[in-house]
Amino acid sequence: MSGPVTAADVERAVRSALATLRAAEARDWSVTAGSLEWDCWETVEHLADDLFSYAVQLGPANPPLDTHVPFAWSRRRPGGPANAVFADREAGTAGLLHVLDASGALLTAIVRTAPPTVRAHHVFGAADPEGFAAMGIVETLVHTHDVAEGLGLEWTPPADQCDRVLARLFPDAPADTDRWQTLLWATGRSALPGRPRLTTWRWYGTPRVETQ
Repeated sequence: MSGPVTAADVERAVRSALATLRAAEARDWSVTAGSLEWDCWETVEHLADDLFSYAVQLGPANPPLDTHVPFAWSRRRPGGPANAVFADREAGTAGLLHVLDASGALLTAIVRTAPPTVRAHHVFGAADPEGFAAMGIVETLVHTHDVAEGLGLEWTPPADQCDRVLARLFPDAPADTDRWQTLLWATGRSALPGRPRLTTWRWYGTPRVETQ
């Protein structure tokens, strides 16, 4: 049976992603990231922005339950990701990965210190710190997959992490299939035997006991 998703899981996922991506610092990060419309640089910026956004959503003394904390989001080009967080291009790929590292550390710290009773807004349901931790891990695992595809890297995260976030966020996902392949299926990135690739998908961030 899957255990809870923790701050340590967030830290582990981000560190593993960084170790993989740092092996390709010298490659061309302007190539498309997997099946996305963004390039690899933009995708890592988007991931860093996701982790930052989840952290700051949980951060206020009274987190909003009906909207996002109003940081200003913008796009650097039409069709690019809308972020509050961008990396200085002059710092190169190493600087981009430092931005990802910092955003991951911020979410780790907030999840570690926020009371489990805290709830904050997300478009897929008001979530607790565990829910935001699970969301951050899913973002990290699947966007590292996207970038790894673009850069020609190998990336297979641990099955136990995939299992915990599937159990927390994707209650309708099959339980008898490969955990990593199932997470890719649940996020619209691949098919499973007997289950076509999803064209729309979502997760459920609200704690299960509050939706029953």
